[in-house]
Amino acid sequence: MNEETRQKLKGVSVATLATALYKRGLRSQVIQGVNPLGWKGENMVGPAYTLRYMPAREDRNQLVEFRNPRHPQRVAIEECPAGHVLVMDSRKSATAASAGDILITRLMMRGGAGVVTDGGFRDAATIADLDIPAYHTRPSSPTNLTTNEAIGLNEPIGCGDAPVFPGDIIVGDADCVIVIPQDIADEVADEAVEMTVYEDFVVEQVKAGVSIIGLYPRTMEEHASTFEEWRKAQGR
Repeated sequence: MNEETRQKLKGVSVATLATALYKRGLRSQVIQGVNPLGWKGENMVGPAYTLRYMPAREDRNQLVEFRNPRHPQRVAIEECPAGHVLVMDSRKSATAASAGDILITRLMMRGGAGVVTDGGFRDAATIADLDIPAYHTRPSSPTNLTTNEAIGLNEPIGCGDAPVFPGDIIVGDADCVIVIPQDIADEVADEAVEMTVYEDFVVEQVKAGVSIIGLYPRTMEEHASTFEEWRKAQGR
């Protein structure tokens, strides 16, 4: 992805991005129900590489399947490109783990920018301490073979009710995760940066006792000149 865009997205909130996407008619881009494990203090940003699970059928999902060198879960870990975010459609089910700390450690060592599942991780406390952003719904110990079969690699998926296409830009902050369609990522990042500058100004004004009426959203012209003066003073 555009490195300048990556850096811009590291400094804006998912909430701001959600508003920018809403303006473009996109209302379902937030991955619902996922939470960060051990917030790293910096946004997770990267293109999506996807893995899809389906309901497990018992004769196809014995432990011996993990000996298969082409097992899609293992292949996803080994093929997810550096700088990308592995996004897993786990059917919004944490009854079986999407992955554990060994696989996520391998993803980290290969340069993965993060990992998201709408299911759960086993060894969640260990994953929280790794140097890679990770998001899930809740800890889950049973192996994924228990109820899920890894079946699809780098194809369109649904994750937490959000549509995710390979290459879409994934952004995660201290609250949640959002999916930005790849072809509008640059313009959305630019708009979100501008929105963030104004929101920072608004916070200062509110703390100084200014009413939000006419300020947020800005409908009174007097706030435009005050903002421009503030922005010049801040060098932003």
